[in-house]
Amino acid sequence: MKLYQLYSKQDLPISKGQAWEFLSDPKNLKVITPDHMGFHILSGADRPMFQGQIIQYKVSPFPAVNTRWVTEITHVKEGEYFVDEQRFGPYALWHHKHFIKEIEGGVEMEDIIDYKLPMGILGQLAHPLLVKKQLRQIFSFREQKLIELFGIMPNGNREFYMKAI
Repeated sequence: MKLYQLYSKQDLPISKGQAWEFLSDPKNLKVITPDHMGFHILSGADRPMFQGQIIQYKVSPFPAVNTRWVTEITHVKEGEYFVDEQRFGPYALWHHKHFIKEIEGGVEMEDIIDYKLPMGILGQLAHPLLVKKQLRQIFSFREQKLIELFGIMPNGNREFYMKAI
């Protein structure tokens, strides 16, 4: 089974405190997820983020495909980073690191996601045809939504790639 990695970096013209306040509130995940994903938080988002927090979502990654996704917040360093890991859901592995770093004129937000697909060779065949395209669309939407909410940073850095590791 292959391990894949998604990497995304985006600079925004906001303070580190503003970035943390937005990103560490699980309810804001719906704001930065495309509507066609049918994303709804079922439980666990009623408190500020903490290590050990379990959050349940309903999501429709593809038309007519509904699934529950359960994540645990496994690491939190207030104002700097947090990690969420899938406990139940569509992936064989999902490990998502979120970093916030203060830079001149704003913040750098960095996401590193290591993931594996289920179903062995069938999952590997589905990756370039479905999964990679879907994740790219989600992160493209997210990038545009964050620009819409917080503005664009002149000469700001944006970076995105996906690879097998």
